[in-house]
Amino acid sequence: MKLTFLGTGTSQGVPVIGCRCRVCTSADRRDRRLRTSAMVETQGVRLVIDAGPDFRYQMLRTGVRHIDGILLTHEHKDHIGGLDDVRAFNFVDYPPTVHKVDIYASPRTAACVRKDFDYAFDRDKYRGVPEIVLHEIDLDRPFDVGGVRVVPISGHHSERFTVTGYRIGALAYLTDFKTIPDEEVAKLSGVEVLVVNALRFAPHYSHFNVEEALALIRRVSPREAWLTHMSHDIGLQAVTEPTLPPHVHMACDTLEVEIPEPVEKS
Repeated sequence: MKLTFLGTGTSQGVPVIGCRCRVCTSADRRDRRLRTSAMVETQGVRLVIDAGPDFRYQMLRTGVRHIDGILLTHEHKDHIGGLDDVRAFNFVDYPPTVHKVDIYASPRTAACVRKDFDYAFDRDKYRGVPEIVLHEIDLDRPFDVGGVRVVPISGHHSERFTVTGYRIGALAYLTDFKTIPDEEVAKLSGVEVLVVNALRFAPHYSHFNVEEALALIRRVSPREAWLTHMSHDIGLQAVTEPTLPPHVHMACDTLEVEIPEPVEKS
């Protein structure tokens, strides 16, 4: 299995427009972060987690011509704002083939996708709109994408918003979590690689900070953990990374992680 970090930044990305802090002006490419997204490739299946405003560029940067599905974590624009660009995948082999893109989301997130991209779901669609197959997932049950078993992990982004993480075999990917119930943590048992959001060191009302992310990592005890969805307030990667436990790392855009653990098929 291969995990590719397509973006590791928060909703504003890094650098932040107009900011002149030492992170936003850093020459280290690791400090330049697009909006958070990832790609998982296993058993011949390619899945993207979230499609925010940088989705088009992220896909161009990878060079991929086909995806088998998009897993959405929640409905905020930094995670769904780029969905219109899936139409490029629809028509990459046109004519004669049109590839519809399968999107998997909680009922709440799916409702927002239907509202924000209503033109993609019209009965009388105009030519060139995204061809989407939207699947509402049951948050209490695993689901299957091309023979790969995906386990939803539920939590809260804040008191107002829920969020969905995903476990795929030995990998678990959680972003924009602030709280996670014990029964959902139990679903992470045996995970070898854990990706979790860590916005900054200071507390935040709707995201894990570094301390909270590390607390979850200690509970899950993965072999390796990666921090994502980081703001410029987390500091320079070259300075912050060495302060973390040896098995915990700051992810960066375009980083590829090989995960040798076999994926359980459904």
